[in-house]
Amino acid sequence: MPEPEFSKAEFLATALARAVEGSRTVGVGANSPIPAAAALLARARAGGDLEAIVLGSQDFWPFTDGGRELFDFAAQGRLDSVFLGGGQIDGAGNVNLVSVGGYPAGAQRFPGSFGSAYLYALVANVVLFSEEHSPRVLVERVDFISARGEGAEGAYRTGGPRLLVTGRAVFRFTDGAFSLLSYHPGESVESIRAATGFDFALEPDLSDTPLPEPEDIALLRGPIAEALRPAYPRFAASAFSSKTRA
Repeated sequence: MPEPEFSKAEFLATALARAVEGSRTVGVGANSPIPAAAALLARARAGGDLEAIVLGSQDFWPFTDGGRELFDFAAQGRLDSVFLGGGQIDGAGNVNLVSVGGYPAGAQRFPGSFGSAYLYALVANVVLFSEEHSPRVLVERVDFISARGEGAEGAYRTGGPRLLVTGRAVFRFTDGAFSLLSYHPGESVESIRAATGFDFALEPDLSDTPLPEPEDIALLRGPIAEALRPAYPRFAASAFSSKTRA
């Protein structure tokens, strides 16, 4: 059987969905259509035994009092996984959601931290995501730390980064550093090193990132696209198509 055609968004959504397998609850922040698709795909794969909590969605937002209810939910240990992005991510797992060039007079401003530092410290399985994989995003050291990869010695912390999924590869985070777990079609260790601003080790089981299954593509193009339409109408209308290959 020939390999199914898939878009970049479909490929990344399936990679992110695999990163939260086994979770009971998955949180997705604002303006995060690919992670939202991944959360709904993970939910569909789990037969509904996973709750997807998507900020900005009326259908997948169980709270009535805004973000602070989500924070209480996480503090109670009830949020198993969360997707988190950043304008910069460094080799120590630190995330910058404030500005490039320092604060407050940075040359480029990002949306802001919101609850990233809080959730980073509490949620056991934090999956970092950046569609762009370049030295300007994956840097040796972030210009501003919005969320710290590891807490100070003696600090109470139950969460932290476990995986980093980008438009080129998947990394695992252990012992304060990233290691390359898999690379996407068309990539290699050499191309990943050239596009990454921090150093990284290689996992013993380094391999190609698995391709989406036909069942995943069908779910993304059917019920998941429809479910995402109210929150992300333009994304739902254009992202899931075989016309754009990964």
